[in-house]
Amino acid sequence: MTIMANYGHIILFSLIGGLFSLIGAVVLLSRNSLAEKLALYATPFAAGSLLAAVFLDLLPEGLHEAAAATVLQAALAGIIVFFFAERFLHWFHHHHQHDQTKDPAISLIITGDVIHNALDGIVIAAAFLVSVPAGIITTVAVAAHEIPQEIGDAGLLLARGLRRRTVLIVNIFSALATTVAALLTFTLGSKEQLPIGALIGLSAGFLLYIAMSDIIPELHEKSRSKRLFNLEPILLVAGIIVVGILIQIAGSFITE
Repeated sequence: MTIMANYGHIILFSLIGGLFSLIGAVVLLSRNSLAEKLALYATPFAAGSLLAAVFLDLLPEGLHEAAAATVLQAALAGIIVFFFAERFLHWFHHHHQHDQTKDPAISLIITGDVIHNALDGIVIAAAFLVSVPAGIITTVAVAAHEIPQEIGDAGLLLARGLRRRTVLIVNIFSALATTVAALLTFTLGSKEQLPIGALIGLSAGFLLYIAMSDIIPELHEKSRSKRLFNLEPILLVAGIIVVGILIQIAGSFITE
């Protein structure tokens, strides 16, 4: 596969990942009720998608590229890094909340969204450095969790007083961070120049942290039903199954 074809894949699929971040904001800006329903269905599905991408695609791919200890240590490092990144953002928010010149939460939300989308781009590029199928599956998982994520962020910005047009513009530039970060990561090197196994492990740690620390606890918190099998766990399992099937299809029919 040529270098230009590789760049074409990176641009196309990172834009797809960024596009899904825009969908959440656009739906919220058009109809709040529809956005709430979309988030209700997309959130548990996204959790399942991320878990499947981590355990059925990223970690196995990483183990093909490096020793198990290297990949697993990188995954642990990814979890720790994301934990401290979130902790820093919360600390920053707390220590600047008394600034009366502007609402610090607005810049915090925007900064966090840009960083989040940039990390998505790094994850997508790292997967494409391994193979096209891995990159496509990772893009699907990233796109699935972007919808509820961006609905939440756009809702917070609206609640803080930003105009709808401003929120949309912010989301457009934030979405482009996915493609920019993906291109930078891909340009930095190839399989021979970058520690791909460690990078894949780090990416898996990021996605695992998002699923286990952010999305799944939110599902438990918002659950109104005492039944074991209601819509949310079914959608979570559906996300695992769908991405698992896509992994099998990609591995069988898509060549590098």
